[in-house]
Amino acid sequence: MIETGIISKTSTLDFDSTYKKLKSVIENNPNLKIIAELNHQANADSVGLDLNPTRIIMFGNPKLGTPLMQNSQTAGLDLPQKILVNQNNEGIVTISYNNPLYLKSRHSITNQEAVLDKISGALDNITNAAIS
Repeated sequence: MIETGIISKTSTLDFDSTYKKLKSVIENNPNLKIIAELNHQANADSVGLDLNPTRIIMFGNPKLGTPLMQNSQTAGLDLPQKILVNQNNEGIVTISYNNPLYLKSRHSITNQEAVLDKISGALDNITNAAIS
């Protein structure tokens, strides 16, 4: 889904296993730091609403994110990185994240191709590890 700026992949694992694996991959990378985790399903339940399993994990690497914000401070709207794990009504688990190339366009980031390529590769590797 490059046109919407979202990259989505289907997991071969169940929801909990996918999320736990994703979190472990991030935690075991010395360059990354988990900033926050949100459980949208639990938040919905707290007000009496139903929502399929939906969680987001926010994490970052200031060595890569800072140059993007130095180039365009509005990039801070989309940083740190976020990965969403959700399960639909049919039980299919999907993992989604912002396409860094879309963020380049959205925030008019220039002269940061090497950083964006590194972030793209890292997100691809992290999500591939989490879904298999």
